[in-house]
Amino acid sequence: MRVLLATKHSDLRLALEVLLGEEPGVIVIGAVSETEGLRALLQITRPDLVLLDWDLPGRPLDDLLSESHVLDQHPCFIVLGKHSDARQVALNAGADAFVIQGDPPRDLLSAFRDIRSRCVEESDRPSGSMRR
Repeated sequence: MRVLLATKHSDLRLALEVLLGEEPGVIVIGAVSETEGLRALLQITRPDLVLLDWDLPGRPLDDLLSESHVLDQHPCFIVLGKHSDARQVALNAGADAFVIQGDPPRDLLSAFRDIRSRCVEESDRPSGSMRR
């Protein structure tokens, strides 16, 4: 599974890389620190999953999530947020999961594994089928 990290915090990026590096078959293909870089890398790298910091600088993330669904091959998104009040906004905009930053790593891994299994199932479907 090809994963793109999108967070402005270099220490969080490093922690995510270490955490995901222990998951079999996971390759972190890039990291960005703002939304314009994310938009560009989404089109170039075509990740299977994006771990996205809700506080990423730039355009509003709810717009970016909604917009990503028009890509030929849109990725799954796990949003990392500091406050639970952003959960419903992120999910309504198209996030597949929402995890509170600061929760135990097992919570993120649980969401990651759940989304990973869904993404793998969906990528095995015939072309033209919709994810949602």
